[in-house]
Amino acid sequence: MKKIALYLASLSCVAGVPAFAQFSHFTGFVGGGLTTPINPIGSRLDNGWNVSAGAGVNANRHLGLMLDFIYNENGINPRFLNQVQAPNGSIRTWGFTVDPVIHVTQEGPVDFYVTGGGGIYHRTVEYTQPGVAQATFFDPFYGFYPAAFGTNQVLGSYGQYKGGVDGGVGFSFRLGRGNVKAFAEARYHHIFTRAVETDLVPVTIGLRW
Repeated sequence: MKKIALYLASLSCVAGVPAFAQFSHFTGFVGGGLTTPINPIGSRLDNGWNVSAGAGVNANRHLGLMLDFIYNENGINPRFLNQVQAPNGSIRTWGFTVDPVIHVTQEGPVDFYVTGGGGIYHRTVEYTQPGVAQATFFDPFYGFYPAAFGTNQVLGSYGQYKGGVDGGVGFSFRLGRGNVKAFAEARYHHIFTRAVETDLVPVTIGLRW
């Protein structure tokens, strides 16, 4: 099923290439918001946050193609930390995806759109504990002096690259008379990580142009 899903996502992107032989308008976006993990990995994680950006083209009023970047960070919940006997931990996930976009009502005051595709992701699981480190600081009056400061000591870290698929819906509306629009979007990301697959739903707000 994993290979079939990746194949279908790749095929949908490749099939749309001829339609973009004549690009008419470059577009992009930046945003951020809340990320919710979905089971089975959701039972191990807290809600987190995301930042995202993308660039691409609109061939016409209804069809576009984007190269998107997403970064998510979620803390590991206390129940799972107790199981692995770690004081603290987090999961960081970033990825690049190629996503066709279908604009349903772009010519109206509100643009509803649907998007989805696939790409490559990287997930890092990291366990930490509070610690104290020493460093040398400078003060104009006292000069250089040693001091201790709090830090996080990494107990263990594991990262992996995997393919994944994504899909979502959103809407945007124009700000003033220019091309800048405010948008809100919810997207589902499924990443084929070992040993537990990663399912995340980032809800993002930001600006498009």
